[in-house]
Amino acid sequence: MAEKEHVFIAISGGIDSAVAAVKLLETGYRVTGIYMRIWRDPASQSGDDKENPMGLAQSTAEFLGIPFISLDVRDAFYQDIVQPFITRYLAGQTPNPCLFCNPLVKWGILQTYAFTHGADLFATGHYARVEQLPSGKVRLLKASDQTKDQSYVLSMLSQAQLSRSCFPLGEMIKEDVRRKADALDLPAANQPESQDLCFLGKGDYRTFLRRVSPESFQPGEIVDVKGEVLGEHDGLAFYTIGQRKGIRIAASEPYFIADKDIPNNRLIVGFADQIGKTVLDAAQANWISGEPPRVGQIYDVMIRYRAKPVPGELSMATRDSFRLEFKKQLSGITPGQAAVLYLGEECLGGGVIQASL
Repeated sequence: MAEKEHVFIAISGGIDSAVAAVKLLETGYRVTGIYMRIWRDPASQSGDDKENPMGLAQSTAEFLGIPFISLDVRDAFYQDIVQPFITRYLAGQTPNPCLFCNPLVKWGILQTYAFTHGADLFATGHYARVEQLPSGKVRLLKASDQTKDQSYVLSMLSQAQLSRSCFPLGEMIKEDVRRKADALDLPAANQPESQDLCFLGKGDYRTFLRRVSPESFQPGEIVDVKGEVLGEHDGLAFYTIGQRKGIRIAASEPYFIADKDIPNNRLIVGFADQIGKTVLDAAQANWISGEPPRVGQIYDVMIRYRAKPVPGELSMATRDSFRLEFKKQLSGITPGQAAVLYLGEECLGGGVIQASL
């Protein structure tokens, strides 16, 4: 590494990005902190915390003695992340906005800005690793700390985006990150873990959706897998496939959400042994190598963030879509979440679940 190589690191105001910046400085990089000011739901924030993340990010940069840049990406964030989040929920899906915020905003805007302003590399505080291959391509690998691995939410990044990225925490475990932050007395040392739905602050997504689209939350029938009416739901967007709590129907054993009948506004429930599926179809595929993985092979599959990987056979794959088949029935295959494929420690990419059989 040349001593004067310049890295722009996305600083969030949290402990992980702060320690990642420290690691870059210790390695000898010239470092600039860059913060993205996203759209946040005004109704879910108190006056005390509206500017807190940016203030912490700036305090971290000042503490470390590095330049600090704040980019206002509120319009793009609302258009590319929040609006699709609303649309997909109201269409019966359960989206994970981080999957698209990373390629479209954090890398799409921040990384692009960094490279047009003198950066050699772009870094974040994610727990993952990038490996350079002799061919010049890169592989996305799981973090050394498997309990904190975030390769799942990075699975939609392109080869071009990853090839000039680095993850300083990839080889660290979370406990060591906290100890390092405490030892250095970083401003972010005592910050809690960040939330997935950062734009809602302390608010609840159901309250948010009801407020922005009240006409979409119409009560409807709850039916079992045979079509028998059991009760009434509050609105399909309030429920997630695989969910157990909140159904409020007395039975000899717990009911789970099996599916959503959008055209008829029906919520379909079943017992644990009735809701499993063995096939999923996904679209909006992203293959990190640039090519689909080999069809007919068994891969480890995560069907949601932090889910335990399960073996699945890739029975069809194109650049845009794929099908996975499982020997054992899986519950909780949820449209809107991503199915992400792994081969050993390597994250191959994935796509958005559309349906299951």
